[in-house]
Amino acid sequence: MTEPLPQSAAAASDAIPAVIGATPAQPPGKYDSEVERLFGAGGPLGPAVGDFRPRRSQTEMAKAIASAIANQTTLIAEAGTGTGKTFAYLVPALLWGGKTIVSTGTKNLQDQLFLRDIPTVRAALQAPVSVALLKGRSNYLCHYHLERTLQNGRMTSRDDVGHLREISRFLKMTKTGDKAELARVPENALIWNLVTSTRDNCMGAECQYYQDCFIMKARKEAQQADVVVVNHHLFFADVALKDSGVAELLPSANTIIFDEAHQLPDTATLFFGDTFSTSQVLELCRDVLAEGLSNARDGADWGKVVTVVEKAARDLRLTFPQDIVRLSLPQIAASSDFFPALQKLKDELDGMMDVLEKQAERAETLEQCRQRGVELVGRLAAWKFDPKAKVAKGEEAVFWVEAYASSLQLHKTPLSIAPIFNGQREGVPRSWIFTSATLAVKNDFSHFSEQMGLSDEPSMTWPSPFNYEAQGLLYVPTGLPDPNSFGYTDAVLDLALPVIEAAGGKTFLLCTTLRAVKRAAERLRDEFEKRGLPYPLFVQGDKGRTELLDQFRKAGNGVLIGSQSFWEGVDVRGDALSLVIIDKLPFAPPDDPVLAARIEVMEKQGKNGFMHHTLPEAIINLKQGAGRLIRDEGDRGVLMLCDPRVISKPYGKRIWQSLPSFKRTREQEVVIEFFKNKNSDQ
Repeated sequence: MTEPLPQSAAAASDAIPAVIGATPAQPPGKYDSEVERLFGAGGPLGPAVGDFRPRRSQTEMAKAIASAIANQTTLIAEAGTGTGKTFAYLVPALLWGGKTIVSTGTKNLQDQLFLRDIPTVRAALQAPVSVALLKGRSNYLCHYHLERTLQNGRMTSRDDVGHLREISRFLKMTKTGDKAELARVPENALIWNLVTSTRDNCMGAECQYYQDCFIMKARKEAQQADVVVVNHHLFFADVALKDSGVAELLPSANTIIFDEAHQLPDTATLFFGDTFSTSQVLELCRDVLAEGLSNARDGADWGKVVTVVEKAARDLRLTFPQDIVRLSLPQIAASSDFFPALQKLKDELDGMMDVLEKQAERAETLEQCRQRGVELVGRLAAWKFDPKAKVAKGEEAVFWVEAYASSLQLHKTPLSIAPIFNGQREGVPRSWIFTSATLAVKNDFSHFSEQMGLSDEPSMTWPSPFNYEAQGLLYVPTGLPDPNSFGYTDAVLDLALPVIEAAGGKTFLLCTTLRAVKRAAERLRDEFEKRGLPYPLFVQGDKGRTELLDQFRKAGNGVLIGSQSFWEGVDVRGDALSLVIIDKLPFAPPDDPVLAARIEVMEKQGKNGFMHHTLPEAIINLKQGAGRLIRDEGDRGVLMLCDPRVISKPYGKRIWQSLPSFKRTREQEVVIEFFKNKNSDQ
């Protein structure tokens, strides 16, 4: 007999937010009537503005954010898909927020806010606010490095030559220097590394092009603007490195808004830690050779100076034969070649620094190389460790190694970012707004708030206005093996194929590993050909994410296979997407060195690492993946969750209670009938 799937409760009214923790102080009616007028049926942000439709939950959310801004307090705000959270925070920010920094999850969302959402709200409100877009320096063309690349001609491919020609033309036309404006050169083209600057090789005020510098212009505009749009990587890179221009903005900012705030713990961890990479060493060697030959040819045998360092860096990478490795120090054998190779790199780097110390005064660019070298040597020296201890004593950090195809990184990662982030929030009183569709686990915000050090701050949630029970079906198939068993992906595809066919394509297959993506692509390509199914297949890695999504939408009956980057920030509305298949619960890899160290600390404190960290993290990621399905009031579709642990494990109930309130089934026939009815309605 099939084990039944628990049925969902009716969705709560979207007019009443759930409140967790302290309620934010509300000045009685101070902004309520104005928010009601703006979002009401006859208001400037009513139905007449684009395709935007006002929601009661959105109005209540805007009031809560306005109150937090007025009182210079913190608010954690979860708003279900379709609530319209972007307008809900932009209206109070533009009207009452003073100098506001809005930080988003990705550069694409940054562009959407700057180019579409903020202009729409500003026009509707007739608010005379100035807006600036600020990105990391690698997004802006650098006059100096473009000129140097044109002179040196160090092209490695025919594509590079063509791209460089396009970039040279672009320089003469662009006002911003933002590479996103030059669609003809792919964003990930290698040539961009040679025509943009890094924190290490930027010459700053010493540069002959300083007055025309695109980065400096962008920072100046940001200084003068009322609203500045950044992204999380930029925000935290600045907090850690003081290099993005955000540090100059923070003292005058009244309001900080983090959209897609669920990404903050991972992003902050990345930047509050410290990383030494062999690729940084190789980049330094490249520049030392170029500047040495240009400015001090007679000062040293520059080729020999850098070659020994480059060899040592590459030899260090080769101490791990695998393509991808993530190991904490205790996992590296004491007899490993890694330790002598690391010492060899230290020695050779010191040798190159001795030469630079003697020659640096001959040119500003050589002095800059010397300073970069000093910083790299310092990072390497700070990577001290006890190989027997996972966590550094007194530092609350974990030391670990990550190897990629051609580089090796040495990481020092804090076990908790809460004290560091709290330190950043101290000082000038201002409002901090954290918002996302996925911050809570069954209305419990403790996982997110503890990670960010926000445990005593008020949290509120507004459910989605979508009628999930009428619009969607949640299907957990029977008969699947253990997710860790050999052939699991094929077992998933066996059950998925009839459903994909019933849906007429129109499918996202979201996988938890790249290996599963590859296997699924091979299998579905063969099956579609054998069965004569006319569904175009779009596979992560074949093209860029934006191009794949555009082609998927245009196809109307495509099947897209992707891993983590497609679980969130993807919006496909309408009939092009009717089925989302998730192969497994998105648990973090158990061998992740930082996760293992964090869980070890939790368990020493008497907590259950799985229940307090691993499970909440997986549920938040799962909510993101599930959120791809219903994006509009007219959408209808099926979420197929293929992990039997959702039924067999005691924690399954907690997962159900965190997902949208779809009708639920374990019977394939019910799913086939759903699609028959859906297709007949169209």
